[in-house]
Amino acid sequence: MIITEIADPQIKSQICESILRSLPLWFGIESAIVDYVNDVRRMQTWVVYDGQNPIGFASVNKHFNTSAEIHVMGILQSHHRMGVGQRLLGVIEDHLKNEGVKFLTVKTLSESRPNAEYDQTRKFYLKYGFTPIEEFKTLWGEHNPCLFLVKSIGS
Repeated sequence: MIITEIADPQIKSQICESILRSLPLWFGIESAIVDYVNDVRRMQTWVVYDGQNPIGFASVNKHFNTSAEIHVMGILQSHHRMGVGQRLLGVIEDHLKNEGVKFLTVKTLSESRPNAEYDQTRKFYLKYGFTPIEEFKTLWGEHNPCLFLVKSIGS
């Protein structure tokens, strides 16, 4: 498994689209997929490869010099619970720490809307040190309440 930062906007978009479309239980809203595919073009993006094949990626939006957000992250379902996400998150955190980032945030579906797949997503972030900060009930629409989490990664 190799994790590398990708600079080419076209490659970032292609990998994002391919992986998100393979995860319809997490990414089933067409307009959201299109937005993510466009958004990652301008963001720092890391890709996890198994040989030549991309099996996961994450794109980060730096809001300020000291804070960044995991804008989107996807791991092929066949590679869930194999440490891929943990390793990817570690590489991203190390890189951001070296850039002086102190806080890493992420938004995900809140537990106030029951969903088995997003239960896994929340457990992942909680396991790796993220803390729930606030629920935004209408940010993504009434049927998709957003949970905002933060993790301290710098001193």
